[in-house]
Amino acid sequence: MWFSGNYVELQLTLKQAEMASHAGQCDDDVRFLSRLPSVARQLRELNPENLRRELKEYGAWDESELSDHEQNCQRILWIAAGDIRDRA
Repeated sequence: MWFSGNYVELQLTLKQAEMASHAGQCDDDVRFLSRLPSVARQLRELNPENLRRELKEYGAWDESELSDHEQNCQRILWIAAGDIRDRA
């Protein structure tokens, strides 16, 4: 299944999306998911500027927070998982 934003696209299985989007704290699960080879490859390919622009549109993080590419990858993975899970 696909998450397609304005500047970023990610592909996850429904099982992967459900793993990283659930009630309660998801940070550890998102980190685990980000290390799976198929997901890690996609995250490595993300353009840092496009990712910042994508996340900036959510209005949840300031410029200082958006300067951390690794954190931005975790953020977009969590958002993508939630979007895919909600659409399933």
